[in-house]
Amino acid sequence: MALSTTEAEYIAAGSCCAQTLWMKQQLSDYGLNLSKIPLLCDNTSAINLTKNLVQHSRTKHIEIRHHFIRDHVTNGDCEIQFVSTENQLVDLFTKSLSKEIFNFLRNELGILDIKHVL
Repeated sequence: MALSTTEAEYIAAGSCCAQTLWMKQQLSDYGLNLSKIPLLCDNTSAINLTKNLVQHSRTKHIEIRHHFIRDHVTNGDCEIQFVSTENQLVDLFTKSLSKEIFNFLRNELGILDIKHVL
């Protein structure tokens, strides 16, 4: 159970990192080698936790397994990048949005509006 938004975002970023590294390995089996995988996060405190290797009193209760992401950021396997809350593409799948925001995010993903294609 997360005690803060920062901790929840940090744990989620670690889980995402593990999944992208698995996909990276699968792609390398097919001859497609990728370097730094960008992970987008809208929580600057969680981003700072991934880059700071010092254990703070506020993070001492986070289980060791969740610090997996720190090692991979340090090794250059993945790179945590900030994305503003307004540009979170995942919101398209997880939130009810206004028509304008929905259309904007849909276009960012490259999904076509079938009504305008036909």
